[in-house]
Amino acid sequence: MLKQRIITALGLLAILLPALFASSPEPFCAVTLVLMVAGAWEWGRMNGYGPKSALMIGMDCLVLCAASWKLGWLTASLPLFWSIVGAVWVLGAALLLRRGVPGWADIPKTVRVVGGVLALWAAWLAVAQSRFIGINFLLSILALVWMADIAAYFAGRAFGMRIAKVKLAPSISPGKSWEGVWGGMLGVLILALIWIFVDAHWQPSVPSLYSRVVAQNWLLLPIVVLFMGAMSVAGDLVESLIKRSVGVKDSSGLLPGHGGVLDRVDALLPTLPLAMMLNTLLA
Repeated sequence: MLKQRIITALGLLAILLPALFASSPEPFCAVTLVLMVAGAWEWGRMNGYGPKSALMIGMDCLVLCAASWKLGWLTASLPLFWSIVGAVWVLGAALLLRRGVPGWADIPKTVRVVGGVLALWAAWLAVAQSRFIGINFLLSILALVWMADIAAYFAGRAFGMRIAKVKLAPSISPGKSWEGVWGGMLGVLILALIWIFVDAHWQPSVPSLYSRVVAQNWLLLPIVVLFMGAMSVAGDLVESLIKRSVGVKDSSGLLPGHGGVLDRVDALLPTLPLAMMLNTLLA
């Protein structure tokens, strides 16, 4: 399993890194578009659709993304759009987690599928816009999600159930603890401070999300960073809730050793649009 995970990860990096650091944003946008379409196909399968119907759901996502690209939305300022998407994610995630695993089945199938495709489309548009803004800006968002996950894992392993004495969401993801969440939040705060220091030292042409925040007010930094970190946890929990409700361990087997695309991007689905919302508010 570990060998499989390493081989898959190296294969993904071999595709993603050259696309990310290409002289123009288009290759990265194209590669991530393929991933989101695959995620939409997984979403159809997870919601009980057959191979052909799931493929059509993937094509729906492709059409939405391609239309956005054609209309020039990848470089457009969309403050109202991102505010709406951000609000829907915050309120929707809170409602889903409050209703728990049984509540997912009560949502009409069509609403679930449409909502998932729209979430994947919005995440792709956000990651594409972030790449057009600049690599440093995009990486500062991605790294926040990675740090929240990594720091939570190690903090949970070291201190889980030793302080809070209760699990974070035992009916949704029994392995997650409050200590892990606190460790993740501390990790993203440290990451943000280091990134700001590096930005100040190297003076990149495009500042990170963190530098954009402190340019407005230093007091906003912990609020923004902790909010983004919390939403990355929420994205992870929402996907865990859905998988538990439909009775699957992974969203698919497209990425050997890692599960499916949705298993890799679940925490990014809310954080990418929210980062774009914050960016428009800070402009």
